[in-house]
Parts: sequence; structure tokens; C-alpha cells
Amino acid sequence: MTRAVSRTTTLRRLGFAEPATAAARLDDHALGRYVAAAEEAGAPLPEALGQVADPDHALLTLLRLAEAAAGTGDEPVLAEVLADDGPARRRLLAVLGASAALGDALVAHPGSVSLLVERPGEPSVLDLAPEDEREHALRAVGADPGAAVPVATLTGEEGVATLRRTYRRRLLEIAAADLTSPDPLADFPRVAASIADIVAGALDAAVAVARADLPEAAGVRLAVLGMGKTGGRELNYISDVDVVHVVEPVDGVTEAEAIRLGTKLATALARAVSAVGPEPALWPLDANLRPEGKDGPLVRTLASHVAYYERWAKTWEFQALLKARPVAGDLALGQAYCDALSPMVWTAVERQNFVEDSQAMRRRVEENVPAAEADRQLKLGRGGLRDVEFTVQLLQLVHGRTDESIRSRTTLEGLAQLAAGGYVSRDAAALLDRHYRFLRLLEHRLQLHRLRRTQLVPTDEESLRRLGRAMRLDGVDGPGALEKRLRQVRREVRHLHEEIFFRPLLPATARLSADDVSLAPDAARARLAAIGYHDPDGAIRHIAALTEGISRAAAIQRHLLPVMLGWFAQGPLPDHGLLAFRKLSETMGTTHWYLKLLRDSGGAAQRLARLLSTSRYVADAIGRLPEAVAWLDDDDELAPRTLAALSAELVALQDRRTDTVDRVMAARYLRRRGLLRAAIGDVLGLGDHARSAAMISNAADIALQGALRVAVERAVAEAGLGGPPSRYLVVAMGRLGGREMSYASDADVLFVHDPLPGADPQLATRTALAVATGVRELLGRTGPEPALPVDAALRPEGRNGPLTRTLASYAEYYERWVEPWERQALLRARPVAGDPGLGREFEALVDPLRHPAGGLAEHDVRELRRIKARVESERLPRGVPATRHLKLGRGGLSDVEWTVQLLQLQHAGDVPGLRTTGTLDALQALREAGIVPAGKADRLAEAWLLASRIRDAIVLGTGRASADRADVLPHEPAELEVVARLVGMAPGQRQDLEELWLRAARRARTVAEELFYD
Repeated sequence: MTRAVSRTTTLRRLGFAEPATAAARLDDHALGRYVAAAEEAGAPLPEALGQVADPDHALLTLLRLAEAAAGTGDEPVLAEVLADDGPARRRLLAVLGASAALGDALVAHPGSVSLLVERPGEPSVLDLAPEDEREHALRAVGADPGAAVPVATLTGEEGVATLRRTYRRRLLEIAAADLTSPDPLADFPRVAASIADIVAGALDAAVAVARADLPEAAGVRLAVLGMGKTGGRELNYISDVDVVHVVEPVDGVTEAEAIRLGTKLATALARAVSAVGPEPALWPLDANLRPEGKDGPLVRTLASHVAYYERWAKTWEFQALLKARPVAGDLALGQAYCDALSPMVWTAVERQNFVEDSQAMRRRVEENVPAAEADRQLKLGRGGLRDVEFTVQLLQLVHGRTDESIRSRTTLEGLAQLAAGGYVSRDAAALLDRHYRFLRLLEHRLQLHRLRRTQLVPTDEESLRRLGRAMRLDGVDGPGALEKRLRQVRREVRHLHEEIFFRPLLPATARLSADDVSLAPDAARARLAAIGYHDPDGAIRHIAALTEGISRAAAIQRHLLPVMLGWFAQGPLPDHGLLAFRKLSETMGTTHWYLKLLRDSGGAAQRLARLLSTSRYVADAIGRLPEAVAWLDDDDELAPRTLAALSAELVALQDRRTDTVDRVMAARYLRRRGLLRAAIGDVLGLGDHARSAAMISNAADIALQGALRVAVERAVAEAGLGGPPSRYLVVAMGRLGGREMSYASDADVLFVHDPLPGADPQLATRTALAVATGVRELLGRTGPEPALPVDAALRPEGRNGPLTRTLASYAEYYERWVEPWERQALLRARPVAGDPGLGREFEALVDPLRHPAGGLAEHDVRELRRIKARVESERLPRGVPATRHLKLGRGGLSDVEWTVQLLQLQHAGDVPGLRTTGTLDALQALREAGIVPAGKADRLAEAWLLASRIRDAIVLGTGRASADRADVLPHEPAELEVVARLVGMAPGQRQDLEELWLRAARRARTVAEELFYD
């Protein structure tokens, strides 16, 4: 009894809060042999446990660890670690006493104890370079760190789980080194940097896993920029990891496609580190510091980032950029981001009221801290971490423009630089340094306990006692001592913050220092501004990039640019034209013919300047197909290709390839090339709208032909058949059927098949469905070539009907149930791919339906009028004025087409000229037959043609092939100006375009109401 009391007293003296419970745990059979072995070696465990932050919890977790290791291969390692008072035991017990979360992780994986054993010859985890951590993380998921674009071999949940386990094992090593450091305040920067480095490694590994899961992401470069403490290499154990994503397309990929792929990749990256899974999430990945915050796109190109910060960024956003650093993904692209935005950061102080805005922002942050938390908030409260950080950052921003020696991303290093430069006294810097380390160390110990993001100092005595012991600082042992020290630190930090951050000289210095960046007027800059460049400085940078050096290419550029700058200025987008020309020139590099052609050709350079400064669509397309520049010297190269010639080329290209994807990409390549030819002709005014619409439609025809060919072969092979069980046909509908496609059009189609004699009907149907599905998938999938969405919604029964039918099924359906709207849709039906004989049979089937003898029944006319009225009332997008909607608005495409199609249904049985799929051809036939007077036909044609040209101009000008966007006449003056120029109007006539459209639409509506509604 006396011995038990004595032992309890000893344990209480050693710091155990529940000595009796501790004694029982020490005697537990699972732990007893380790206790006895340590006692025998002269290194008793109770004394060692008494040195940690929470001896009771450390002992409990140690008992659980011993139980978990029992009977496994981990027992010897645990016995070795606990046997003597060496570094490994001190690390293990320190971790168990300070971090319940890491203790639980060790119990779950007892083998991780081996990580705490010293490895002779290996550096401390705190001494590893960022490159070492990146390599370690990438190798863990099977990626090659030396690859230009590392891709993991471990994918899916396995890859995610591995990178998370790798991160936590490294975090355990860092925490162990931190908790046993002889001087934790001195080692704090190394600890914070090490955490940031393993975070960067985890992000790189996550990118590698995401790329493995998303092979199509090879088409995009993705850089992950660390912001805040991540960028400054001063991270906490657990906190949001602030990032910004930058993307750029690889050669042959559009910017829109790169953004789409980059968004998928960045989303997958976030899931890999933050989503729920078999292994716990690491930390929230916060991308809210991106332009426009949560409301902005997740990824942007470098040019988009630059444009945002040049135009719309607020003062605080430049301050946030101070710490931006490439941490994962394409580091070269990340560095390009930093290089592009850094000048804006260091000149942001020139913005009006910059200093006052920064000071006001600090006040707002402080005011938003709940009153109940103000005294316990380590980060945002008065005298907290933000006081030190904002002080350092404001001084850097005010003085760093002219003094590059004070631009460190890290708070403590920046503080030392400011002191060395005389911007803050050495005594004040030393005090802020010491107090900042204290606050950050306390934050670390606070978060380590549960590995939860918190900056609130607890109020209960037990937690304060644990924190005080975990700090292991003189005078900070016990709840009262910790609170006293914290109050002193915060008081002194606040005093220095108010003295420096709000000093009156800062705003004055910011205003006066603008003289340091003033320049004498530059003739080139003045000329560029005078002739219409919105960003002369940016233009000069592009010019310099193109003309600097002594190479032959630079010499030719010096001859070309003085003239081309004027040609660019003749377009509505001179800055974009020059930037696109720079990108194109850099892409072409030393290609021998490129600059020679521009210099020696009679018109190629001027044509190129006009294209790049007028059409974002063409500029982007030429950037992905730079050999198209050679077309500009030869009108024959720009002439439309016949469908027969394109079909022959398709067969030749596909026959040279064996891979399914490559074969369909050949068809999609021909479509992309056809779209570019049409667009160049549109911008240069080489033909009318019918020319470009036919070229776009031919390009879609070729894509469908190529996809059908591949889909049939694939479906037959997958079914194990010796040949196709059916004949197959793709019927073009809608604008495709009318050969009136725009740059934003989908391909409306019907799928038809006809089983061969003796074929199993069910097998034939399954195979036909696989063929139809294959066509849609092959043309719709993402890839290096632009997708062509294939829409079969005009089939019998609409989207509720089968995707494909036999010819007999079509005949039965149309005989029994054909609706008036289906007759109307069939007016544009045109066989486009597949068996020619089946195409003729289909046309013979539907001709009586779309060209009915005797015209359309009155009840069918009423039904079409009812549907048209419903379309007008229900389908016009909310918030879009009817006068500006080019398709569904009054007098728009829908009015003209429904009017013409109703008249076709009523008269085509008697007037052969009306048996055409084209709107303008049918309108001409109506005029010639005397059904529509010439004046009224002209009004309908004028509105239809103008609407079609404007829709194409919107896509050509903006570069965004979105049907929803293309259907609305722009409001924004700059965009409207581009559209007006593409339609053929002179500079400054954008309002004339609006008036022209409103007048044409109003007149067309009057005619449509008279003819359609009678």
C-alpha cells in the first residue's frame, strides 16, 4: 500500500493529472514489458513521459500503440524505440503528448514509429530542400520527378490515398523534430517552410494523379500558385492552402479547351487533397484569392489574369500577390505568372488612396472579429499575427517599388530586410520578430493537438496547461503563465503596429514616390496611343520581344512591324492583333518560310494583320494551325473545297491510320481546317454568307462521314461480326440540312438503319444503336480537335424516342403519327453520311410528308401557328429583350424560317422549286411563283441574312462559339464595334448596326405576321 501511494505521488510530481490511472496503465500487460525493459536499461518511461505536454494522454496513446503493435512485425521497432532515452523515444513521446491526432494516426499505422528512428547519413527533415520534398511526393505516386509533365502510375483512390499517407508520414517527422527542438522559436521558420514544402509536394503529387486520371488533360499546362502562407513558405500545421490556378493550352489546343481541361484538372486536384475518402482529407484547398473570388472562373490563362489585374483588381488583391509563388504543376508557367504580375504589385502603391485603403481594410478585418473572441483570436485580433503581417507588407509595398532588397515573400525575412534598409528600427524589428515567432509557435501547438484549423486560444485550464507545456519556453509553464505572456506579447505587437502601420509619413511617401517611375515621352508610345492602341506600354513590350537581338528573324521583324502596326490599328482590336502576332511568331520560331512570306508577299502580311486585329476566333485558330498563314498568299488556297474532294481526302487520311481515335481525329481535323478557311474568307470579305455557311456545313458533313465510318467498324468489331448487319444513314436536319450552319451550330441529325436480308433483327438494332451512340461520342468527346455536338432531338417522338430506327419503323411512325412540326422539320432533311441507296429511299419516304400534294390541312396549319406562338412566349431567354434576340426575337431567324416553311408545306406539292432545304432558295422560289410578293420576300431575306451575318460576326469577334451568346446582339460598345466591323460597317458605326437590325427585324416581323398568321 505504501509503495502504491509512493508511486502515485511520484507520478503526480512528474505531471500526471490522474496518477492512479497512469499507474494502472503502466502495469497493463500490453505495455508492461516495455516499461520493464526501459527500467532495466536505466531509462524509466514515467520520467520520460513527465517531460511531454500531456503525460496522461501520451501514456494512454502509448498503451493503445503497444496493443496495436502486439503480434505484428512492428513490435521490435517499438521495443527498440522505448528501450532507452534516445532521440527516437523523445520524438515519439513528444508527439503523443502534444498531438492526439498524430497519436491516433500512429495507432492506426504502428509501423510509422520507424519514421522517428534516426537514419545515419540522412539530413534532418527540417533541412530538406523543396525539390527533395517534391521528388519524394512524386515518387510515392509513381511519377517521374524529372519528366516535363509528371504523371502518376498510381491512379484513382489508390493514388489519392498514397499521396495523403505520404504527406501525413512526412508531417509526423516534421512535428517530431519540431516538438523536440532545443530552440523551437529559432526553428520555427524551418518548420513552417518544411510544412509548406510537403504541401507543395502533395499538390504536385495530386496534379500527377489527376493527370493520370484525366489523360485528356495533356492538352493543358496547369500551374498552381501558392498564395498567403503557402506562397511565403510559412505554413501552419493545418490551415486552408490558398492557391491560384493558371492554365495555358499546349500547341494545337484552343484557349477555351485549355480552360475546360484546366478546370477539370484543378477540380480533380482539389478533390485529391480535400475530398472525403478512405484516407482523411489533408486540408481545404482555397482558390478564393483568384480574380473575382468565388464568382470568378476556377482557372484562367496568364493573359486573362494579367487583364484582370490591369483593369479591375482592388488594392487588397495586389497585397495578396506579394506572396504568390509557383508551388506545383508547370513551374515555368507559374514563374511566368509571377513575372507578369510582379511589376503591377510593386507599382500598386501609385493607385489613388492605396495606403489609406490598406489601413481601412485592416480596420474592417479587426471590426469583423466577434467581440467574444477578440481577446483569444491569435490571427485577426488586436496585437495578433495580422498586425505584424500587415505592417511588413505595407512597408514592402510602399518602399519595395524602388528597393528590390525588401521584397521577400516571408514575413520574418521581410522584417529583417526592412530593418537592414532603415525602414523600421532594429529594436522594433527585433521585438516584432520575437513576438511573431511566439504567436506562430502558439498557433502551431494549438493546431497540432487535433490537427484542426483554429486560431482561438482555449479558456479551460487543462488545455492551457497542455499548451504551456508544449511551448517549452522559459516562463511559459502553466495556464496562468501562458495567458500572462500572451497578453504582454499582444500589447507590444499592437503598439508597434499602430506606430508603424498608421504612421502619417506612409501616405505622403506613397504619393511622392511616383516621381521615381516617371519617364520622358517616348515617340513610339505616343504614336501607338494616337493610332488607337489601348495599351501602348503593352504593345511596346510585344514589339521589344519581337525585335530584340541580332538574329535574322529579329531583323525581318524590324522591317515588318513599322508597317504592320498601322495595319493592326485599322482593325477594332489592335492590341489583340499585336499580341496574337507575337504569339504566332513565337510559335513559328525559326520556320524558314514564315517571315520570308510576310516580307516578300504582296498581301499576306496585310491580310494577317487584318485577321488578327479583327477576329479573336481566327487569331486563335491560326495559332493552332499556323501553316494556314501560307494560305494568305494564294486565293486558291482560300477557295471552298468541294464535298467530293473533302470526302476523298478523308478516306485517304483515315486509311493511313489504324487507331480509332486517330481516325476520327482526322475527320475532326478536316472540319477544323474547313472552319478556319470559312472564317478567313468571312473576315477578309472573300465571299457572301452562303459561301461560308456552305463551307461550315461541308466541314460538318465530313466530320459526320468520318465518324460514321469509324463507328460502324468499331461496333461491328465489338459485336464480333464479320460485317455490318445493316445499312446505315445519317440524315442532316435543321441548319445542317439546309447547308446554313453558323460557327456556333450543333449538328441536328436523324439516324437510320436498314437490316440486311437474313440479319438478326435484334442484333441489327443493337449494332445500329452502338453506331449512332458512337457517332455522337466520337464527335462530342474532348480532344485536340474541336468537338461537334450531335443532336438527334428531331427524331420521331423527340428525345423520348429511340435514337435510331429502321427505315420501316420510320415509315410506320410517319404513316400513323406524324405531327405537323415533324413535317416541318423534314423540310430540311438531307442525307449526309452513310449508304447512298438508303439515303434515296429515305428521301422517297419523307418527300410526300414534307411536300404534301394539295398542301397542308387547316388543322395542321393551326397547330403550327399554336406551336410558333408558344415558342415565342416560352423560349426567349429571360432578361433578353426580344428586339435583340437574333433567333427568337421579333423579326428574327425563327420568324422568317417558320414563315417560309409553312408556305413550303402549303405549296411545295404544286411548286417543285419549293422542294429545297435552304431558306433563301425557298424564299426565292416563293417569289418566282408569285406566292410572296418581291418586296415582302426581300424584307424577309434581308432580316434573315443580316441576323445570320451578325451571329457569325459575334463568334468571329469574341472567339466564343456559344449559341446562346451568338444569338443576342451585344450591348457592350467594344464588342458591338467589333461585330459591326465584321458585318462590313465603317469604324464608329456600331449604333448604325443596331438601327439597321431593328429596322430590318421590324419590317420582317410585319411580313411574317401577315404571311404566317394570315
